[in-house]
Amino acid sequence: MSNAPDGFMYFIVFWGVVMVVFMAIGGFFMFRKFLKVLPKQDGKSKLDWQNYWVERSRPMWTEESKQFLDQLASPVPTPFRDIAKHSIAARIGQVAIESGATEVTREHCIEGYILATPPRDYRSLISFLKKNNIDYAPYQHLLQNPKTSSSS
Repeated sequence: MSNAPDGFMYFIVFWGVVMVVFMAIGGFFMFRKFLKVLPKQDGKSKLDWQNYWVERSRPMWTEESKQFLDQLASPVPTPFRDIAKHSIAARIGQVAIESGATEVTREHCIEGYILATPPRDYRSLISFLKKNNIDYAPYQHLLQNPKTSSSS
């Protein structure tokens, strides 16, 4: 008869550990989000800047460039894809505006995609570009210098 209470105790301990792990994972992502909304020296947060570049470049996007953005964001897991697309679109918009363009081109998308990608993900970025026959040779220098991927 002492087996049943022991089994129940292990069951409770197991679920307690699972809950602590899930809470830790959730807390990690919430903390990262919190860091993004903290103002920088210029008074705007990283999210403020992303929203600024997306809104400012919105009229510059063509159907072709939107479809290409969807293709570039396709390797991102579905639950995080919208957030990743927003970050990538902000960087692409910044690149296009700073270059003085009137519309977002494929070249702006490739450069912005590389700049928006953290250096730790460069290996998967390169394999994705190669797999989809996207020429990134003109932007090879961006992959060599991790400091260029820091955003405004």
